[in-house]
Amino acid sequence: MILHTLLSYEFLRVVWWLLLGVLLVGFAVMDGFDLGTGMLLPFAGRNDLERRVIINSVGPVWEGNQVWLILGGGAIFAAWPQLYAVSFSGFYVAMFAILVALILRPVAFKFRSKREDAAWRGRWDAALFIGGFVPSLICGVAMGNVLQGVPFRFGTDMHIYYDGTFFGLLNPFALVCGLVSVAMLAMHGAAWLQLKTEGAVADRARSYGSIAALLTVALYAVAGFLLWKFVDGYRVTSSLPPDGPSNPLLKTVETHAGAWFTNYAAHPVLYVVPGLGLAGALLAFIGFRARAELMTLLASALGIAGIILSVGVSMFPFILPSSADPRASLTAFDSSSSHLTLFIMLAVTAIFIPIIVAYTGWIYHVLRGKVDRDAIREERGHAY
Repeated sequence: MILHTLLSYEFLRVVWWLLLGVLLVGFAVMDGFDLGTGMLLPFAGRNDLERRVIINSVGPVWEGNQVWLILGGGAIFAAWPQLYAVSFSGFYVAMFAILVALILRPVAFKFRSKREDAAWRGRWDAALFIGGFVPSLICGVAMGNVLQGVPFRFGTDMHIYYDGTFFGLLNPFALVCGLVSVAMLAMHGAAWLQLKTEGAVADRARSYGSIAALLTVALYAVAGFLLWKFVDGYRVTSSLPPDGPSNPLLKTVETHAGAWFTNYAAHPVLYVVPGLGLAGALLAFIGFRARAELMTLLASALGIAGIILSVGVSMFPFILPSSADPRASLTAFDSSSSHLTLFIMLAVTAIFIPIIVAYTGWIYHVLRGKVDRDAIREERGHAY
């Protein structure tokens, strides 16, 4: 009986909804400090040596951190094909901007120190800043648009049509969500720099991190208020069998003020999730002031996890609402891959995710400790 439940279509759909959240959190936490470090590079580093220290704090690990981005994209493609089709087509320009910014990072890492010229290095520093700021902002903007609903619909042949524009994504609520993302990842980057550097760089990281942590709390609270007061949520008004066919058009949906807070009202314990977002950022602020390096980084990661997961908790069972045709909204129970596909993917994930986590942990153990300024100054090893 228990085995039958664990292998049921309903259970696998919920598991993959949870795993999607885990992968998003994994990307934000693991690659987030890379992005935050890039945003802080022009401010925490005041001369060439300090900026090289900052770059070398993430240089050995940034490529491995992007595994979580690849895993997230692969999971969406395989487990939620309609979500993949809508998001990667409708947000095409936004996705392209993120990819260009992410491509700038490895190029800047490799080419910055090829010449001694200050102007040359300054241009690559600007590229690293863009590579951190643009993905942070656009990912937050995308999340804000998801909460408002995305203008897509299905034709009679289930062909997907996207009726929006890139600049339509840049609405006030989405931009506030973008600023939340920028602030929390800058906080996370500062926490990383506090852990991995020392001296003036670490002191500046603590100052900027403290500001970013307070901004994260304030902006997240503002976004929550705007969501409650001005953004209509979505709710299913017909039956939605959790083991039904993957056809979004078989249900009816309506928009309703405050609908995104229905889950919290039904299960008050869920308020713990956004509470963790606020508490994590506040604890990170305390950690910056107390110079508690590891605690600050863990608190920052906790805050990021709470903020991201609060969106999923608010929207469940919706994954991507449609503002053009609410009935076409994608949910966890009508837009997944087949039962067999989800089962095979779960079995593969159960094998490889622990391996990835163990390998990542080992790498960070090997690379523990502060970045050596003298080694960078003397060009020992393979410093950037």
